[in-house]
Amino acid sequence: MDSSAVIPSATVRSKILIVEDNDLNRQMLDDYLSFCGYEILSLADGTCFFQKMTEFQPQLILLDLKLPDIDGYTLLEKLQNRADWQDIPIFVVSAFAFSADQQRALSLGATRYFVKPVNLTELKQAIKEELATLTT
Repeated sequence: MDSSAVIPSATVRSKILIVEDNDLNRQMLDDYLSFCGYEILSLADGTCFFQKMTEFQPQLILLDLKLPDIDGYTLLEKLQNRADWQDIPIFVVSAFAFSADQQRALSLGATRYFVKPVNLTELKQAIKEELATLTT
């Protein structure tokens, strides 16, 4: 049996980096997106974020804004200062529900903004759409 008929090759190659300090949220996102066929690397904080970015080379990032050691806004700013990472879509997944938080994140380079608790079906569809634009 041809394995490419089972899982589309684009899905097999798609890597998603999750940065989420809440263990339950991180594990749920990791499990769900792994089940959807994505290769996942999960981080509980931003300590080794840039090292893991270089090693893992994700096609998309899911980023919480409230992290124990560095806030997500700072990571967004630093990502935009790296030419080789500026085109990686960044989905913020945060409990910050105020429009000011959303506007700030989007102005710093976030592609989309999801308020927790996130609808997994909507998130999966948004990831699929975003990754499709990268391959066309």
